[in-house]
Amino acid sequence: MHVIDHTKGQPSEGESRNVLTESARIARGKITDLANLSAANHDAAIFPGGFGAAKNLLCCIAPVLAAKVLRGVEVTVGHEQEEGGKWPYAGTAEAIKALGAKHCVKEVVEAHVDQKNKVVTTPAFMCETALHYIHDGIGAMVRKVLELTGK
Repeated sequence: MHVIDHTKGQPSEGESRNVLTESARIARGKITDLANLSAANHDAAIFPGGFGAAKNLLCCIAPVLAAKVLRGVEVTVGHEQEEGGKWPYAGTAEAIKALGAKHCVKEVVEAHVDQKNKVVTTPAFMCETALHYIHDGIGAMVRKVLELTGK
């Protein structure tokens, strides 16, 4: 698997990385292979989207991953129209619907909770906006996850 030098936006020649090692470096905590994940041992799991997820989970947008594995799940990637470039990936909502899931329109600072499937999603980087709004949306998602777990 090739490594991207994000300062240049290009592949970094001759460099390789281990997903578990990189995960531990970023999280600064105990990391376990997803193959060893047992629902009985956890209250929740949060799957981030992004380029790394695309390479390692074969899906770059976490709500699409949920739509692929949970038929009829409710998720959000924000708005369904580009709105002058504010939502450049709005077409993803149609892909979610094509997978048999329901897309719920939300603002970048909001999170959507599918109570039936216990899935919480937020638009995050699907919106071209200031980072603090994206941070607020991710925070809202984490708070909703904790509410679902009773924590």
